Amino acid sequence: MRRDDARADRRPTARPGHVGPLMAGMLTLLAIYAAGLLLGDPETFDPLMDGWLSILTELAGVGLCVSAAVRTRFAKPQVVLGGAAVTAYTAGDAYYAASLAGEDALAYASFADVAYLAFYPLMLGALGVVVVRKLRSMLWPLLLESVVGALGAASIMALILAPLLTAEAAAGTTFEVIIAVVYPLLDLLLITAIGGILASRGLDVGPRWPVLIGGVLAFSAADVAYALGMQDYAVGSIIDIGWVAGVIAIAVWVDGAADTGRAALHQRRGVPELAAPVVSTAAALAVLVVGSQARIPLLAVLFAASTLALAVVPLVFRNRMLVVLSRTDELTGLPNRRALLTDVPVRLAGGSTGALFLLDLDHFKHVNDALGHDVGDALLVQVGRRFAAQLRPDDLLARLGGDEFAVFLEGVTEAEAVAAALRLETELAEPVLVGSASLEVSASIGIALTPEHGTDLGPLMRKADIAMFRAKSGRSGHHVYDVTDDDDGELRLRTVQELRTALAGNEFELHYQPKVSLSDDRVVGVEALLRWNHPTRGRLSPDAFLPLAEEAGLMPALSGLVLERAIRRAARWRAEGLDVIVAVNLSGSCILPCLPHQILTLLGQHDVPPSGIMLEITEDVLMSTPAGTASILERFRAEGIQISIDDFGTGYSSLAYLRDLLVDELKLDRSFVVAMQEDQRAVGLVGSIIDLAHSLGLRVVAEGVCDDRTQEELRALGCDLAQGFHVSEPLPAAEVSAWIGARGARAART
Repeated sequence: MRRDDARADRRPTARPGHVGPLMAGMLTLLAIYAAGLLLGDPETFDPLMDGWLSILTELAGVGLCVSAAVRTRFAKPQVVLGGAAVTAYTAGDAYYAASLAGEDALAYASFADVAYLAFYPLMLGALGVVVVRKLRSMLWPLLLESVVGALGAASIMALILAPLLTAEAAAGTTFEVIIAVVYPLLDLLLITAIGGILASRGLDVGPRWPVLIGGVLAFSAADVAYALGMQDYAVGSIIDIGWVAGVIAIAVWVDGAADTGRAALHQRRGVPELAAPVVSTAAALAVLVVGSQARIPLLAVLFAASTLALAVVPLVFRNRMLVVLSRTDELTGLPNRRALLTDVPVRLAGGSTGALFLLDLDHFKHVNDALGHDVGDALLVQVGRRFAAQLRPDDLLARLGGDEFAVFLEGVTEAEAVAAALRLETELAEPVLVGSASLEVSASIGIALTPEHGTDLGPLMRKADIAMFRAKSGRSGHHVYDVTDDDDGELRLRTVQELRTALAGNEFELHYQPKVSLSDDRVVGVEALLRWNHPTRGRLSPDAFLPLAEEAGLMPALSGLVLERAIRRAARWRAEGLDVIVAVNLSGSCILPCLPHQILTLLGQHDVPPSGIMLEITEDVLMSTPAGTASILERFRAEGIQISIDDFGTGYSSLAYLRDLLVDELKLDRSFVVAMQEDQRAVGLVGSIIDLAHSLGLRVVAEGVCDDRTQEELRALGCDLAQGFHVSEPLPAAEVSAWIGARGARAART
């Protein structure tokens, strides 16, 4: 920062309510001038009091405006233009006073009127800057509402000025009458513009807006009084107070606009948004009602009719805007589901070939859970733009909700539809940059063709949905619907919907399979296994529904349910004096940064120590994101929660990570254990894994132990724990305590 800038920043800034010496002098002059006019002899013209004192007062206002412009370094257009308006009006008064030559008033229009008329565009410019600079998108609606307001007010003004607008009153002085009538109308335009800005959401004209309105009202009152009695007007009449007070009020407003450090964007409450058009329309209707009962000037009727005609235009625009908004996705700006359901049937009615795509981003829920919904929303916006770049102008791209999009291609063959799907897949091959994050995204695309697969949108969407599910489950990127997909696809879709219902309807329960120590047959823990009590298909094992839950993004919800119930059951067992470790399986989609907080909160709520829970994670999860998973596992281990690697041996390169991963236990996959019955090489391999695990300080659990011979071989090899049907099948929670008690009793007898 430069020194002069630093000094400028340290200068005290006047508050909007501050009264400086210049303003105090100006207000004093105004008070003296007003008192002189009110208390003086109206029949006697005093050049100083009635003429030049008003100019001196207005010059003080000019000085205040110049001071304001200098303070802002001429950087605020509303201050510069407002000051120029005050200066122009003061110059007009000075010219008028100089042209009197001893007369009471000028009997003709003069160059002073040029300066007076220049005042209005300068003031309108000062007000317009607020809108143009702050809310450009509102410029035309605001301008239209201001014009409606001005016309409504003009119709009332024309009614008030009816005597002046008659042909008899205007005889021989047409130009002067026109000039006299223009001023009140311009005043009303200013008032309407100010009211329109104040009624617009988020805008105002500065902290001293009431002073501004008061000044313009003073102008308007003086101009109306002059127009009605211009034949009798003389300088020094009471009317002059209105003009001078108006100039001073505007100067005070300009000074306030300079002193405030706030932006002009400012939410004002208490001024209804539709106040201006409603009042203007009511005024126009009142004029027309009066006109139906009495003779009024034609100009008043024209103004009132124009008001009502223009008042309809904003309503039409608002209606069109509502229609557009109802068909537009708020986040991406793409057409929404309503637009798809409306437009595609019209295209299908043409009878041409076409293709409907349903697209779903793979693992999008992970992005929302790990990085937040803001990142997820930004990702959807960019994906929508990328898809649009690969489609033709006439193709329809819509966002249906969440991470689901739809595309309708008209006039394409199957080969062209597949080519379009490949373009969309390729477009996502490059990572999507969202802030500092580089996200790899893929999509599953289901394709239904018309007329081959139907000519109505409903069946086409159903078949495209089935095809999309097939593409997701097969990880093929895209899939064209085939009649053979129907049975399996419909069952899978129905199962996913039933899974969502089951989550809300408490259709799941946990069974627990014990793990025993091979050294002393002691039960050391149980593994929680999920069962689905399906209302029509009976009790389903995890293999029947967990893959579908994973594809549908339901695993975090299911895992949350299992964790809550398992920890609650562990608390109940501990209260009964049964100290067993409860193991819970977690899929890769559940290993999120928020998981430690979720589990620790559950443990705290149920008063279960961290050592009472174990998390089982498959090694393919560790291989897919070793760095991110390792940091989460470190958090668990730091809190005292044990970690087990499930299905060990089914993946690849696991041994390279065992040294670095902080785990407590390896669960040897059942395929190795079953093979021990017939293959001595399997026995040697199992023995090698046990030795390796022990050298790293890890326990080994053998899964799938189904007979006594295998159990004895594992004991001889030094395996720590056994689990399988030979030990016990998974038990309902209510039977675990009795089973453990009975086993302990048998062990005591032997």
